[in-house]
Amino acid sequence: MRRTAVTKSRRIAATVAILALIFAAFQTASVFAAGGRGAGEMASDQRGAGRLMLHGKGVADELPAMQLGTDIQVKVSGPVARVTVTQAFRNTSDGWMEATYLYPLPDDGAVDSLKMVVGQRIFEGKIKPREEARQIYEQAKADGRKSGLVEQARANRFRNSVANVGPGETVLIAIEFQAPVQQLAGEYALRLPLVVGPRYVPPRSLVNERGEIDLVQVADAANVTAPLAHPKLGSKLNPVSITVELDPGFEPAKIDSPYHPIKIVDQGAQKRLIILADGEVPANRDFKLSWRAPSGKPAVGLFKQEHAGLDYLMATITPPAGKQSGPALPREMIFVIDNSGSMAGDSMIAAKTSLIYALGTLRPQDTFNVIRFDDTMTQLFSTPVRADERQVAAATRFAKGLDANGGTDMLPALRAALVDRHGESRNSIRQIIFLTDGNLSDEAEMMAEIATNRGRSRVFMVGMGSAPNTFLMRRMSETGRGTFTHVGTDTEAVREMKALLDRLTAPVATDIKVTVSGASIDLAPRELPDLYRGEPLVLLGRTKQLTGTLKVTATIGGKTWTHSADLSAAAASESAAKLWAYRRIAEIEAQRYSYELDRETADAAIEELGLEFHLVTSRTSLVAEDETPSRPEGATLTKEELPLLLPAGWDFDTLFKGQNAAAKANPELAEQSELLELPETATGFMSALMAGLLLMLTGLFAAAVRRRRMIAA
Repeated sequence: MRRTAVTKSRRIAATVAILALIFAAFQTASVFAAGGRGAGEMASDQRGAGRLMLHGKGVADELPAMQLGTDIQVKVSGPVARVTVTQAFRNTSDGWMEATYLYPLPDDGAVDSLKMVVGQRIFEGKIKPREEARQIYEQAKADGRKSGLVEQARANRFRNSVANVGPGETVLIAIEFQAPVQQLAGEYALRLPLVVGPRYVPPRSLVNERGEIDLVQVADAANVTAPLAHPKLGSKLNPVSITVELDPGFEPAKIDSPYHPIKIVDQGAQKRLIILADGEVPANRDFKLSWRAPSGKPAVGLFKQEHAGLDYLMATITPPAGKQSGPALPREMIFVIDNSGSMAGDSMIAAKTSLIYALGTLRPQDTFNVIRFDDTMTQLFSTPVRADERQVAAATRFAKGLDANGGTDMLPALRAALVDRHGESRNSIRQIIFLTDGNLSDEAEMMAEIATNRGRSRVFMVGMGSAPNTFLMRRMSETGRGTFTHVGTDTEAVREMKALLDRLTAPVATDIKVTVSGASIDLAPRELPDLYRGEPLVLLGRTKQLTGTLKVTATIGGKTWTHSADLSAAAASESAAKLWAYRRIAEIEAQRYSYELDRETADAAIEELGLEFHLVTSRTSLVAEDETPSRPEGATLTKEELPLLLPAGWDFDTLFKGQNAAAKANPELAEQSELLELPETATGFMSALMAGLLLMLTGLFAAAVRRRRMIAA
């Protein structure tokens, strides 16, 4: 009886949360008036609000009034890329517009600059605490002054907003960030995400442990989702041009872009100019550029910077590949494959190909299991089984039969994968491999679960498809002391899985320690990761005086390895300080996930670092404003959230029809996946509808409270 009452209470709270999310989504279609230059009052409802998908922000089947074009300029200098992203917001309507756009960036990219260009005037952005920056933006918007705002939704997702763009007018918003060049087994790579895949929001993530609505999570869910452009609009929406000035410090060899045709222009012995062969491309998949050193051997990079009286160090050192001492230990391999609706199409084909290949590499002494998940979960075997011919064949048939459908609820599958029946056994190693695009909104829950229950398990991530959630891949693998890779197409599946599995079977560099003679050094992160074969040790440190010798020691294959570097040979850098700060911020976020820091302490530390180093973080934003009003007195301001293209290779029909079918199969999720039909004419329905929703929210919350009191009694 008590359980039934609690379940009903939670169901009501979840419904309240979902209605609140609907309410938040409605705000994107609101129209604000400029009466009295006050805080914008709601005017007549926007025509064409159309259909609203409650698990996101809806599907746009008409071109937006605000047209967007993006230009990306990249300068690669040694181990760091400096990137300028300029977005042109062009108002094609006859009214005044406000536009917001959810934009992806590399999860290790430190955003430190904002410029708003209006005609011949340039307005520099200022770093402010998040709430203060939002207040400045909203006041400028209400006053009729042009303003721009850059906020972080996730480490790899930012929201650009621009207000008071006049009819026929274009406003440029330019942001700049820097990110380290990725290095693995002698290959250097730059990855620029161009689109955010639709994120699944599990209803349970909107309700706290007491079964009550969590308004913070409701607002967060609204912030990380965006409307999706219907495929019928074509691929001309949000075109992107990319130019890369490549100066790696050596003559680059084997320059390649696997997903976009490019042109390469020699500009000297060590410099190359790379442009897109087609001029512009749709913003529907990640751009990747890779190159190698002529010798094939990874270079040792050592850089330093002085900032605010302190010295900062950036070093990249690759340990040698160790040799296996003695027979390889048996492995317990847990494969977790995502077959949710977002995987439909190319991603599902690549994931199945990857899994089937991995199953074929199992040895008779290994044990394994396969877990598949969408918004439900299935374990192939109740416990891990021996990798004999019969069991591997059964798992292969299981993998071949998987279809993509439903939502992306990873947490139950992660919990099942972390269950270790052998505890701290040293007779085998335990490895968990996820194959997923990671398109979910509750990343923090994944990191917290791994931090709490990792045990001896190592977690490895394989990001599937054209636009995987790299933030999730990196953070889950770091927390799980593993590593991650990408499989962009099914043709890459076997090659990338082989490379990953080869790294997993080779000796790991562990117990890594770093010292600087004559001085202490504050490393970020403080706990250095284990390194798999071919992976470099990327050090970011801060000290009072960077002199003497840097010494690195590690254990590889049971033997001690030592490397020393003379710090006087370090080259000057303009990036080390901000990269150190951004890495420290990521570490603080990880400490929050693992409950080492409470929310208030973490927020304060992140805000302090963001303000000191002029970085956009979860607690700091960049804001720019014009001092002179441009919107006429009484003119209406229409807010529009710009739609995103469907990532390349995704199946639109499966993505939406599958989630609706899953919701019908689960009544508690039905509210989330239901399509709400809204009038297509400006009949003033929005104000009344929102008022009604507020009444429903109030009533349902009161009902939940009454039920809780009945339970307590």
